[in-house]
Amino acid sequence: MGVDRDQFYDAKRIVTMPMAFCFPGQDRRGADLPPPQICSEQWHERLFAAMPQLKLFLLIGYHAQRWHLGAQCRDSLTANVAAWEEFLPSGKIPLPHPSWRNNGWLKKNPWFEAELLPVLKKQVKDFL
Repeated sequence: MGVDRDQFYDAKRIVTMPMAFCFPGQDRRGADLPPPQICSEQWHERLFAAMPQLKLFLLIGYHAQRWHLGAQCRDSLTANVAAWEEFLPSGKIPLPHPSWRNNGWLKKNPWFEAELLPVLKKQVKDFL
């Protein structure tokens, strides 16, 4: 994002909203379970309606992409992230989860760091 710690944790500038408001647990392989649908049904619409000033949405992970992109969502996280330019006019940028588990994904998709990250950093800077 190109922001420092103080900027990131300034709740007047950056809002982080999980897809679930609880930890849904892990599957037998140790991966996080998907967020319970009741969370988005119960809270997301109301929270976004209460914050109409939000203009830039970083859709981190496939679950967030599926909810925010709706019918425009592709069949995979990679497909969504690769189509980032299509979503940019609506203020939505699909991203992989920033986890050590995604190091392989980053190596397979060097365009992410070369093409998308510079635009992401500029968008964030412009909004802040």
